[in-house]
Amino acid sequence: MTETTGRVALVTGSSSGIGAATARLLAARGMRLVVNYLHSAQAAEEVVAGIEAAGGQAMAVQADVREASAVDTMIEHVGAAWGGIDVLVHNALTPYAIKPFKDMTWAELGGKLDDEMRAAFVVTKAVLPAMTERGWGRLIYLGTALSRQPREGMIALGTAKAALTQFARYLAQELGSEGITVNVVEPGPVTDTRISHVLDEEQTQRQVAATPLGRLARPADVAQVVAFYASADNAFMTGTTAAVNGGMAMY
Repeated sequence: MTETTGRVALVTGSSSGIGAATARLLAARGMRLVVNYLHSAQAAEEVVAGIEAAGGQAMAVQADVREASAVDTMIEHVGAAWGGIDVLVHNALTPYAIKPFKDMTWAELGGKLDDEMRAAFVVTKAVLPAMTERGWGRLIYLGTALSRQPREGMIALGTAKAALTQFARYLAQELGSEGITVNVVEPGPVTDTRISHVLDEEQTQRQVAATPLGRLARPADVAQVVAFYASADNAFMTGTTAAVNGGMAMY
């Protein structure tokens, strides 16, 4: 199987926002979707219902992606129904403190680093065996522009996501010979997500003014880039980072 039709995609944290938009788009392109959630069962089921109403296939599966046993159970459940995961979109966002470094404890900064890397480690370990066996796989991690462009109060998230991006580069170097590509999508500020409230109206307008394309990203903008990385069209890009920020930051 060289095309993506029928392949199984797991999108972590996909009951809303970027994850939900990505799940819907990948399903529309013929993939079978695992809609992972932690607390929002109803929202996840609504994403599944929307995919099925559009003629796609999806299932909602609860799991805390920081917990190896929970992830293993999820993978076993999916495997029994559809087989192994072909595409991982690791989008789940663990909690983090928003405050300056001078007011931050190690538990807050170190805890976010641990949560971020533990989740990426656990879920990647769980999906790799099937990808390696098939000689084909897509690993896509959601980062943030804050890992390169600091913003007041966001040191915990920015530092943790910078570590995630470097983690992905090392995986890309190691897994290329297995037919597995590994890439990162780094959005700038995104509207209509659970963390949109981080920017107040004045900050939002400043961000818009600093963006050459004249608006902030929408979840669908990010989903389109993820979908490319997940596709068979992406045959020769690995270890890359895509900035989805309308030109707010260029690198």
